[in-house]
Amino acid sequence: MSTDQRSARIFGVLFLITFVTSIPAYLLFQSVLDDPAGYIAGGGKDNQIYLGVLLELLLIIANVGTAVVLYPIAKRQDKILALGYVTARIIESVFLAAGIIFVLGVVSLRQDSPDAADLAVSLAALKDWTFLFGPGFIVPFGNGLILGYLMYKSGLVPRRMAWLGLIGGPLLLISSIGTLVDWWGVGGTVAGILVIPEFLWELSLGIYAAVWGFRASSPILRGDRRPIAETT
Repeated sequence: MSTDQRSARIFGVLFLITFVTSIPAYLLFQSVLDDPAGYIAGGGKDNQIYLGVLLELLLIIANVGTAVVLYPIAKRQDKILALGYVTARIIESVFLAAGIIFVLGVVSLRQDSPDAADLAVSLAALKDWTFLFGPGFIVPFGNGLILGYLMYKSGLVPRRMAWLGLIGGPLLLISSIGTLVDWWGVGGTVAGILVIPEFLWELSLGIYAAVWGFRASSPILRGDRRPIAETT
């Protein structure tokens, strides 16, 4: 297996890890986020939250890993955009890390200040804001537009697949803007529908790269920059 194809499979596996860590972590945090005041006043499940924190730490590592592993290949297509993707992943991870701190703050209140309901509500709200501005506003540009464009132009994956990213990124951005200005609620029907293309893009990209690697016909893997004739 060539170095590039080995990197492609690592990239795909890391992308899949972002799914198997982010979704369970989101669900595990709901007891804090849905009723933070009740959490600190009652018998909160701290171990459940700690597991969610661990999963989000793994998510952060996988997030940055996808960009670092891809960079040596993607920079052959466009160095500025490849660096932009690395930067977007880092910024997204900073927001995720901040969210972890806010969740742990609620857990600390339950242990030390169970009467501080207002502060718990504020910390939970801050966690929601970090999710909106991290995955909600950075991912549309990083995983959607930048990564979608890099994959489309380089031919590392089928171009029809890359269109999911080019379409999904703007739709996710619209979903996040709508949530920010209160056009629809968090997790509402409209917001959920707008997220679907980006979700399918990232999942399909992870599976494709993990199983098949990158397309051997890609010019940046062959070492030349001639355009690819086929469009699928």
